[in-house]
Amino acid sequence: MCEVRDGRFGRFGVRLVLKRDDLIHPELIGNKWRKLTPNLEAAAGRTLVTFGGAYSNHLRATAAAGRLLGLPTLGVVRGQELADRPLNPSLARCAADGMRLHFVDRSTYRHKTEPRTLAAILRATGAEDAYVVPEGGSNALAVRGCLALGEELREADGIDVAALACGTGGTLAGLAAGLGPGRRALGVPVVRGGFLDAGTEALQRDAFGGRRGNWSLDDRFHFGGYARTTAELDSFAEDFEQRHALPVERLYVAKMLYGLVALAEEGAFPRGTTVAAVITGAPFPAAGTGT
Repeated sequence: MCEVRDGRFGRFGVRLVLKRDDLIHPELIGNKWRKLTPNLEAAAGRTLVTFGGAYSNHLRATAAAGRLLGLPTLGVVRGQELADRPLNPSLARCAADGMRLHFVDRSTYRHKTEPRTLAAILRATGAEDAYVVPEGGSNALAVRGCLALGEELREADGIDVAALACGTGGTLAGLAAGLGPGRRALGVPVVRGGFLDAGTEALQRDAFGGRRGNWSLDDRFHFGGYARTTAELDSFAEDFEQRHALPVERLYVAKMLYGLVALAEEGAFPRGTTVAAVITGAPFPAAGTGT
C-alpha cells in the first residue's frame, strides 16, 4: 500500500492510496492469483479448461499457472475466424506456456455455460474429465479467494472506499465481503451492458449465501467496452505514469483511475475520504505472462 500525492484528489480533500496487487506474483498478478489459487487446488492435477477472448488476461494467467505447476491447460477462445490467423501476442504467450487453444464461433461461445454446449466443447477437445473454470475465473471459489483482499484493506488504516476495475465481478464480490462495516467498495466495469450488478450479486449468493458488504458500480468509464481504449484514455494513462512512476495497464486499471479522477471532480467523495485504488494488473507484455 502506498500513498500518492495528486492534486486532482488533494484539492478536493481526498487522499489516494494504491493497493499494489500487481506485485503479488511476477506472473499470476493481482486478482488472477487470488482467483486462480483455490481453483488450481480444486483441479487436483486435472486439465484446467477455461474461456476468454483473443486478448484475455485470464487466459494468459491460467496458461502461466499451468506451466508453473506442470498442469495441462486448455483455452476456449471466442472467434472461430481466429483459428486460421497468426496468433496475436497474447494468445502466442498462452501457447508458449503450453496452453492448448480451441477456437469456437461466437454463437457457441455465448452459450458456453449451458450444459449441452459445454459438454460438446469438452467432447470435441477430449477434455471430458477436465476441471472447468468460467470466463474471467469468477466462481464461488474465486470469490472466497478474493475475500482476503477485502480483509487486507479492512486492516489498513483509514480506508473509506476501495475501488477496482471489474470484468466479471468476482474480485469485487470477494473484496466487498471482506471489507467489513464502515467501508464501501466501488467497482468500475470495463465492459458494456450494465449486467455486472446482477452478476456480482449472484456470485456473492453462490459464495456466501447472499449479498455481502456495501458495494456499488459506476458504468460510465468502460470507454467503449472490453479491450477498447481511446486517445483520451491513453493520454490520461501516460500522464498518470509520469506523475507517479507507475506502469498503468490500459484495459482495466487506466479506466478505474480515470473514473476516480472524474468522481473526485464531481464531488462524489466527501472531504477527508481515503480512497484505495486496487492495482490489479500490469501492462502486457511488460507484465510477462499475466495481468
